[in-house]
Amino acid sequence: MTSAGTAPVPQWPRVGVGIVIMRDTPGGPAVLLAKRGRAPRLGEWSLPGGRQEAGETVFETARREAAEETGTTIRPIEIITVIDSITRDAGGQLAFHYTLIEVLAAWEGGAAVAGDDADAVAWVPVSDAADWLDWDKAVTVVRRATAVWQEAGRSRDDIP
Repeated sequence: MTSAGTAPVPQWPRVGVGIVIMRDTPGGPAVLLAKRGRAPRLGEWSLPGGRQEAGETVFETARREAAEETGTTIRPIEIITVIDSITRDAGGQLAFHYTLIEVLAAWEGGAAVAGDDADAVAWVPVSDAADWLDWDKAVTVVRRATAVWQEAGRSRDDIP
């Protein structure tokens, strides 16, 4: 259902993959954030990610989206959580509905550069991530990912 000049109302959720790309720095772990260049959440700092394509695994989507959006290569580690992202327009009409699978990944290489639908990217200390992220669910995801990342007795090489 559409009206003139508007996007169709989603009839079902789309699957998206969010990526918590982390690396260790001398000051502690850092997370790679992207400033969104498209709706939903246009102009907000967020986790990189995007829609899963047919025939793609969740980890394949994470690798592709990291390369397209941030120019980096990653090693997916594990699924952190699954969350719903439901956005309504000013009139209360459903505008976007994504089921987001959030993946923790280790940065393997590549200079972080904005690409695809990101306007900017930045490595941020995880201790500062909440100051950058506008969506409370993204903050929760980063906190959960950080706990896994910092789990005692595990080095980055020990994680499959």
